[in-house]
Amino acid sequence: MKDIIVIMGPTGVGKTKLSIMLAKKYNAEIINADSMQIYKGLDIATAKITNEEMEDIKHHLLDIKDVNENYTVYDYQKDCRNKIKEILKRNKKVIIVGGTGLYIKAALFNYEFSENKAPANNYDELTNEQLLSEIKKYNKEIDIHINNRKRLVRYLNKYESNEIITDKKDEILYDATFIALTTSREKLYDRINKRVDEMINIGLIYEVNKYKDYLKTSKAMQTGIGYKEFLPYYNNEISIEEVVENIKKNSRHYAKRQYTFFKNQFPNINWFYTNFENFQETFQEVCDYLEQN
Repeated sequence: MKDIIVIMGPTGVGKTKLSIMLAKKYNAEIINADSMQIYKGLDIATAKITNEEMEDIKHHLLDIKDVNENYTVYDYQKDCRNKIKEILKRNKKVIIVGGTGLYIKAALFNYEFSENKAPANNYDELTNEQLLSEIKKYNKEIDIHINNRKRLVRYLNKYESNEIITDKKDEILYDATFIALTTSREKLYDRINKRVDEMINIGLIYEVNKYKDYLKTSKAMQTGIGYKEFLPYYNNEISIEEVVENIKKNSRHYAKRQYTFFKNQFPNINWFYTNFENFQETFQEVCDYLEQN
C-alpha cells in the first residue's frame, strides 16, 4: 500500500466522508485540494468540512487565506509538497482530497511555471464561452477555438498576469494511488440540486452577504460557484430564486468539467461507484483496492 492516496471526483459524490474513514483506518493526515476551501469564511457554498466532521483527523491547507488575498496554483504546489514532506516524516500516510484537478496535477506531477510563478486562476468555474469573452476584452482579434479550453485558460492567464503555466512532461513525482468516486449523472445532479437547497437553508445568503463587498474585487468571489451568482442579485437584476437556479446549473456544469479533466489528465485513476445507501460497502471496496496496490 502506498503512502500517498489521492481522492478525486465531482462535487457531491462523497469524497470528504471517504477521506475521513480512510484517514482513521490508515493513520493518515488530510491535505485539502479544493481551490475554494483555501479561503477563510467561504464555508457553506464550498461544502467545507466542519470541525465535528473532521473527527480529530489533522487537516491541512484549509482556511489559510482571506478572501481578498491571492493564491496561485504555484502557491498550492509549494504548500502541498511541503505538507507531504512533513506528514511522511511523521510516519503517517497522506490523503489528498478535493475536486480541483489542476491543484493535484501541479502538486504531484512535474509541472513547472514560468519565472517560478503560476497563473492566478485555473477558471474551472467558467465556461468556454465565458473564457473567450474575457480574453476578447484584452484582444478582440484573437483566434482561439471555443472548444480548446486548455488554450483559453492559458491565454486568459497570460493577459491577466503575464505568466503562463507550462508542464515540462506528464511525469509523476510521487508514488501515489489515485482513486475517484462517481455515480450516475441523474443521481449526481439530483444530489447537487438538493445540496444547493440545503446550503440556502443553513445560511448561504447570510454568508455571501458578509463578503458581498468583495464580489467585484476578489478572484475567489468572482469565480467561486455559490458566490459569483449573487452579484446580479445585489445589482437588482435577478431574483433570489434565479440565483439558486444558477448555482444549481453552474454546479452541474462544473461537475461535468471535473469528470472531463480527471479522465483526461489522470489515466491511471481508479473509479469506484458510490453506494449512498450503504457507504460502508464503497469504503470496503476502496480499502481492498488500496491494500492490493
